[in-house]
Amino acid sequence: MAKKEKVVELKTKADKISEKHLKELQDLVNGINGAHFKIGRIEADKHATLHDLAVMQNKVTLMQDTLNKEYGSHDVNIADGTINWPKDEK
Repeated sequence: MAKKEKVVELKTKADKISEKHLKELQDLVNGINGAHFKIGRIEADKHATLHDLAVMQNKVTLMQDTLNKEYGSHDVNIADGTINWPKDEK
């Protein structure tokens, strides 16, 4: 039996990708970089907001101490300032 030789067409190796593919790849990478930057900005804002929240919570604790010293309770209706005394105490 005679063997058949396979004919394979070889492509020459390209040095560069096409301008269309390059532009598409650059757009994708720029989009990813932009998303990373945006996430970083959001996380920085989140960190600052969490810090502000902790400061305000500390101020509430200090205010509760002041109210306890001044009025004997820190249980206050935030809408009108009424002290919420227990039912059996006046």
